[in-house]
Amino acid sequence: MSEFANLLFEKQEGIGLVTINRPKALNALNQATLEELDKLADLIAKDTDIKVVILTGSGEKAFVAGADITEMQHKTAIEGRNFGKLGQAVFNKIENLPQPVIAAVNGFALGGGCELAMSCDIRIASDRAKFGQPEVTLGITPGFAGTQRLARLVGKGRSKELLYTGDVIDANEAYRIGLVNKVAAADELMTVARAMAEKIMSRAPIAVQLCKAAVNEGLDTDLETGVAYEAEVFGLCFATADQKEGMSAFVEKRKASFQGK
Repeated sequence: MSEFANLLFEKQEGIGLVTINRPKALNALNQATLEELDKLADLIAKDTDIKVVILTGSGEKAFVAGADITEMQHKTAIEGRNFGKLGQAVFNKIENLPQPVIAAVNGFALGGGCELAMSCDIRIASDRAKFGQPEVTLGITPGFAGTQRLARLVGKGRSKELLYTGDVIDANEAYRIGLVNKVAAADELMTVARAMAEKIMSRAPIAVQLCKAAVNEGLDTDLETGVAYEAEVFGLCFATADQKEGMSAFVEKRKASFQGK
């Protein structure tokens, strides 16, 4: 889309491919890029032709190397707070898109880049990828919800170690601690990400969307409320043609053909 200066976007047979495109800055997130991501997320949310989103970075070195330090350097306290709240709002929007979002992490995912990856549903990392929240080495804390999403993904102890030390870890360590779902060879990353997207698209679309909503809603509440929400979305599935098709296909021992209805 020509309207974006810092993003590339294309649709490929149900997949929305979003590429952060500031290679000279290692795809660092400045204000303009965050605002473009915000606008694009709104467009994707309304596009029923897009079933799954893949988010990656341009070039070979970086997914997103972080927030743009040259832009942040001279911010006042109020300006810093507002910049953080903008990043949080955009990443919340990505996390809550109706479509599943896969991060294809092709290189450095540090600071804001790690936070962006964590806002996605699934993270597939190149074996060259590096992850970390090194903000304490710059005299700041994470500002785009890194203290919250990291702890939810890898637990309190490991997240505090990464946050306090600012250490950068490789893809295999990120996989070991549960930060990423898969590690792929660098030249196979997008193939693996697309295969995951295609598998998800072969499933019942409404059920997938409701699974996403149930997990996201349930993690922000207590277990009793979460399972009550699950019961409601489970019941809703029985009002869909996809449920009839899926169960009929199972009984008839054939492959289901889901229509998202």
